[in-house]
Amino acid sequence: MIFGKIQYLNLLPFHVFMKRFITSNQQSQSMNYKRGVPSEINEMFLSRRLDAAFISSINAKKYKHVNLGIIAKKEVWSVLVIPQEANEKDMASASSNALANILDVPGKVLIGDKALKHYLTSTQKIDLAQVWSQRYKLPFVFALLCFHNQKKVYSSIQKQFIKKRVKIPQYLLKQASKKTDIKPQDILDYLQLISYDLDLKAQKGLKKFYSLIK
Repeated sequence: MIFGKIQYLNLLPFHVFMKRFITSNQQSQSMNYKRGVPSEINEMFLSRRLDAAFISSINAKKYKHVNLGIIAKKEVWSVLVIPQEANEKDMASASSNALANILDVPGKVLIGDKALKHYLTSTQKIDLAQVWSQRYKLPFVFALLCFHNQKKVYSSIQKQFIKKRVKIPQYLLKQASKKTDIKPQDILDYLQLISYDLDLKAQKGLKKFYSLIK
């Protein structure tokens, strides 16, 4: 089983969970990871070099998925437009570039940990998830956990992950802080903004997004 691993802070709780899930289910010998930014993970999944991954919602429409995603109920801090800079897409992204276009927000798109650091240190920013929430009163779904086969396995992952409150071990929090140059408390505050449960309201948000894509 080959799983795509996006090493952004927004999936830190999921990675902690997966390490425990694999150990408890004795699947460590059959689970391998390929790492990359969202656009790279998308490409590997679409070419079937991955069995499962969190896929940008703009690419996930035609693929099987469980009700697990990367979702912003309101603001998100890590998907921004810098309005003072010239229009520029973030090549690591897919859904975020489309979102900026839909919302007609000009400037430079910035996603991931570098965007979070910018959010925390600069006043020059527009939070795209916040703009979406204000305009449509719905969550925004950035990615979905998609798979090609073994639905039973990913359904089990979804159910167990959603019902558990994952605590980030201090040593991992410190490692993440050192790697991203973002304070541990800021990381924890940021993670409070991320939802993973593709509930009915999130599904409505996803449907709205698909209806607006040109």
